[in-house]
Amino acid sequence: MMGLFWSLLGILSGAFIAIQAPINSQLARGLGLPVAAAAFSFLAGAVVLAIVTLVIARSQGVTLDWRAPPPWTFVAGGVLGASYVTISTLLIPRIGAAALMAFLVAGQLIAGMMLDRVGFLGMAVREISIGRMAGAVLLLVGALLVRMF
Repeated sequence: MMGLFWSLLGILSGAFIAIQAPINSQLARGLGLPVAAAAFSFLAGAVVLAIVTLVIARSQGVTLDWRAPPPWTFVAGGVLGASYVTISTLLIPRIGAAALMAFLVAGQLIAGMMLDRVGFLGMAVREISIGRMAGAVLLLVGALLVRMF
């Protein structure tokens, strides 16, 4: 039962990505600069997450250990996320939501397979099998078909 819940939550998260891109594109058109739209998107998210973090930490009696994570990890995720949001904001009016989502999923799968293969940051190592490679190729072909036709 929980497996179904987590799967549905993953689908919901994917839907949020599909909905976020045109909203940010609309904001970019209004502001006149895509990177400004991405900045405000991240600012709003940061404020909401800071409030949620404070509420949860206080309610659970958790104290954040600011010295435990390597310093670069405080920046890397945000830089990658900001790049994703900015690029998506630029692409959505040019290639459409369906093509953007198809390419995003293809890129995520290919990167995920590479990260699995090397055991990035302590992840379990998973080999790139023929089946996984075929799935990635089919997904990439599917993304190209969504974009071209």
